[in-house]
Amino acid sequence: MKKRIGIYILASLFSFWAWAQEEEQSAEVFLDEYTDEFQERFFEALKQKGIQNYDRAISLFLECKQLDSFNSVIDYELAKAYFLDKQYIQAQQYAVDAINAKPTDFWYLETLLNITEKQGTSIEVLEEQLPFSNSKFQENLAVFFFKKEKYNEALAVLEGLQGSKFAKELTLKIQDSIQQTNKTKTVVVAQDEKQQREDSDPLVAYKSEIEELFEKGDFKRMESASKDALDSYPLQPYFHFAYGTALNRTSKSTKAVEVLESSLDYLFDDNDLMNKIYSELSKAYSAIGNTPKANEYLNKIKTGL
Repeated sequence: MKKRIGIYILASLFSFWAWAQEEEQSAEVFLDEYTDEFQERFFEALKQKGIQNYDRAISLFLECKQLDSFNSVIDYELAKAYFLDKQYIQAQQYAVDAINAKPTDFWYLETLLNITEKQGTSIEVLEEQLPFSNSKFQENLAVFFFKKEKYNEALAVLEGLQGSKFAKELTLKIQDSIQQTNKTKTVVVAQDEKQQREDSDPLVAYKSEIEELFEKGDFKRMESASKDALDSYPLQPYFHFAYGTALNRTSKSTKAVEVLESSLDYLFDDNDLMNKIYSELSKAYSAIGNTPKANEYLNKIKTGL
């Protein structure tokens, strides 16, 4: 069965773990054969999940799994559907399966952590079932805790990354967040800012390349360049914005919404970039036919007057 399926997960990090119905537009699927049995069931399952008919959605996803038992996307969708149906044990198992199939995927991990949180447990109880030795898995786990403002948990995970560049950068972000929470300015924060300026050359190079591609309208190459930049600097909001913009301009608007909304979690005191993100989010939501959300973000844009 010849097919090409790409999954794009919509998780609105801006509203942070809000599971609203509009956020359940969870996949963009690029297909070669629209009459394929697997594809028809997959589309129908997404539709049923979107209208909160979870039993039917689960049944259809299970049929998809019978047709393609090694597809991590199906495990992920089953985990979400069971989670929404409050069947947490089943949801947890499928989330674990999805992660083991693709340990580097942040959104698979996010789903599992939401499931364990709902059950009042922690991910540590599943340590033997999960790829904790995978450094990207640990990075994703640290970022999740950081975004949840669970700074001690994030720092504990970072200790296992043995002083990597990522660990150092996120540790500085955590220190800065703690300082902001306490509303104090310290020498540590000043040194953090100084160090970031000193290490800014690679960031400037990436940004220059991305802006040049944007001016040329070469959004396919911009998508690749901004994804590379985001992989190297996952805490930089501009690269989230650039990647989301490139996705939106290449007709991948659902994925673009996910990325653009996540960029807002990393944004601090940059109204110009914030307005650009809001504008692109409005365009992306318009592209997927969600006019209320498009207008909501359009109204958020600050004129500066």
